[in-house]
Parts: sequence; structure tokens; C-alpha cells
Amino acid sequence: MTSTGREYSREMTRREMLRRFLALGLALPGGTALLAACAGGQQPTPTTAAPTQPPAGQASPTAPTTGQAEDKLEIFSWWTNPGEADGLKALFDLFSQRRPGVEIINATVAGGAGTNAKAVLVTRMQGGNPPDSFQVHAGQELIGTWVVAGKMEPINDLFEQEGWNKVMPKTLLDQISHEGKFYSVPVNIHRSNMLWYNKRVFEANNLQPPKTVDEFYQVAEKLKSAGVTPLSVGGKDKFEVPHLFESVLLAVFGPEDYPKLFGDPGMWESDARIQEAIDMLDQFLSYANEDRAALSWADAAQRVIDGSAAMTIMGDWAYGYFINKGAQPGQVFGWVPAPGTDGSFLWLSDSFGLPIGAPHRNNAIEWLKVCGSREGQDAFNPKKGSIPARTDADKSKYDEYLRYSIERFAQDKLAPSVVHGAAANEAYMTEYNNALNVFSASRDKDQLKGMLIDAAKELK
Repeated sequence: MTSTGREYSREMTRREMLRRFLALGLALPGGTALLAACAGGQQPTPTTAAPTQPPAGQASPTAPTTGQAEDKLEIFSWWTNPGEADGLKALFDLFSQRRPGVEIINATVAGGAGTNAKAVLVTRMQGGNPPDSFQVHAGQELIGTWVVAGKMEPINDLFEQEGWNKVMPKTLLDQISHEGKFYSVPVNIHRSNMLWYNKRVFEANNLQPPKTVDEFYQVAEKLKSAGVTPLSVGGKDKFEVPHLFESVLLAVFGPEDYPKLFGDPGMWESDARIQEAIDMLDQFLSYANEDRAALSWADAAQRVIDGSAAMTIMGDWAYGYFINKGAQPGQVFGWVPAPGTDGSFLWLSDSFGLPIGAPHRNNAIEWLKVCGSREGQDAFNPKKGSIPARTDADKSKYDEYLRYSIERFAQDKLAPSVVHGAAANEAYMTEYNNALNVFSASRDKDQLKGMLIDAAKELK
């Protein structure tokens, strides 16, 4: 068996274990050992954020529920990279002003898109050891995985008290609600379908950023001839190539038909455009670095800053990464929608909810208030590289790209991200991601189509 075959076999075993486990509603005995295997043995490394002193006149915290020691707050996320970690710290700082003396346990698990964190979280939830709150993508990742399984508290009273249902778009509210109840607080909105490019490399080669797929091919050929890697792609976190493919699917199907792929499983076998998208992905990867399996999305983005690669297609958390690294927008790097997707906004949203059995429930509720507040979102999002979930943000706090993104979200046709939890359930995402990662190594287009058809059986 080839090394690719052995890797695929091991991945299939892990995925099948996880799929069956999730299908049982997170109620299978022995789940801790099982999910540790699915996570590759990786466990979170909690760090403590030192509480800050409150400003003069700070009100006393709400009295804790009887029997609870309300001296801690554990937040579980996968925000470890520059930009996202800075945004998280901004939220922690604001929380500490409101709840002075509370120890914040920053339980993070590295891995883009939460590929490692999600498996570790399932282990904890199954073991009766939930964090006080955890990062979860709005959409099916929240509803299909946690709400339907009965693991989350509804927070309608909090939405009513804070007025969030009046300042967040209905498109987003629909993705965090189930049977008339809200289950998480969106802290941001990201755009997935963005192309980032090195302006100096483009200027040196007299090139304009590509807006269409044909323009991308033309630009890539010229860059390749100049000895520059046209497209920088990661693969280490197992979501990067699947992420690229969702932008390809959007380019081929458009914002009206793209969402239908996740509601009509038969399209993956019967629609000729699937083959067109596979061929397009194969062509894109022909212009990409061969060592992508060794690179995270951030590593791939770094090559664009360095100028050893010209472009990368990644969500706008890459913007937060670039800014944190000191790269000047408009000078070092620029942006356009991914080729063929101008006028479409492939969106996702990070949110935090209240798990049943949260050890420090009062602090968790205060954390959710921070996440949903205008002050919190305006502190978090400029560092994260995302736009606020609230529509009443102080736009003066947002720079050129983020103001552009706010405008585009309001005007473009919206489509939900599949890789980042909005469009489809977790079981499908696992199969979809695996198919694309196998293809990244094998480049076997027939195999990819067959695996995508099989993956569609998980769409329900």
C-alpha cells in the first residue's frame, strides 16, 4: 500500500469512529478514549489570562448561583494564530473589567477551522466536563451537532434583555436558532471567498489581480514563468484545500445554485458542473506549492507576505494575520474576491453558546454579554480581521478592508460556507474534507468525484 493509501486508511478509520459516535447523539460509553484517538491525542493547553483591575466605580459582579464558585471562566476555542489570538485577548480584557478577580482559563487547541478542537470538545462534552463557553460556527455545526443532541441551553431571555435580535441580521439569527429558540451569540462575520496577493510581486511583473477564472490562469502562467509560486496553499490543518474548493464551487455554481448542493445530494452525481469544478480545482492546484501538506493556512499566508508566493485564497482571518505581522494593506498586500465569485459573499460566523452544566454559569452569561455587546465586537473584530455581527458597529474603528467587507455583506448575494459549519452537518463536513485532502495528495479526479458522491449520503 502506498503512503497515501495508508494515510487514507487511517483517516477513514478515525472518521468512521467519529461519525458513528456523533450519530448516537454523543451518548456512547467510553467516548473519552475514542475521541482522543480522533483528535490525534491532542489535548488543549489552557493558559490563564491575568485579570485586569476594574475602572473606578466598577459595579460588583452578580452574585453566584448557590453552590457555584464563580471565581473562574473557561473559554474553549481554536484561536491561537496572530490576529485571532489578539482579538480573543481583547474580549478577555473587557470581561475582566466587568468581572474583576475572575480567573480566565484560555483553553485553546491549535488547528485552523477547529479541526483538532472539535474532536477534543466532543470528548469533554461526552465526559460531562463542558467548558463554560466554547467557540462554534453558526449554522449546522451549532444546531446539528450540539443543539439537537440536547447539549446547549437556549438563551432567548438574554437576547431579549440585550436586544440582540434587533441589531443582528435575520440571515445570521436564523443560523443560531432552532424551533424558535436562540442557542449562541455571534461575535463576527467572516468572508471565506477572498484572494490575497502580494502587491509588490504583481507590480514587478506588471500584473493586475485576477477577477475571473480565466484571468487567474493567465496571471498564474506569467508568475510561474517568472519563477514565483502563483498560489500558496496549506494542508496541515486539513481544511485548506476543502476551503479552496468551496470557492471553486461558488465560482462554478453561483450563489443561487451553490447552496442547493447541500440540500440535494443527487446533484453531486447528476450535475455536470461537479466535474467542471473538479477540473478547475485540479488546475488551481497545478499552480500551487507541492509541500502544502506541511503548511498551515498561516504558513501559506506568510509566503505571500514574504513574496515567495504571489497569491492565496483564504478567509479574511488572513487579513488579521497580515496586519498582526506588520504588513501594510495597499502596500504589501491587496485583495479581491476569489476568481469568479465577485458579487457573492461566502459567509461564516464564529459564536459562543452556553453548554448545559457550565461550571461557572454566571460568568459564562457575562462572557456572552461581552461577546454580543457593541463594545466587545468593536474591540474584537478589527484585530480578528472580521466584521461585527451587529449592524450598529462604530465603523470608525474599522479600516479600509473591513469597511469594504461590511459594505459587501450588505450588498452581495450571500451563500453559507460548508467548510466552516454554516451549510451542512458535521458528518458531511468530515467526509467532504477527507475527500479533498485525499485528492490534494493523489490528484485522482475520478476518485474525488466518487468520494464526493459518497459524502453526499451524509446530507440530511
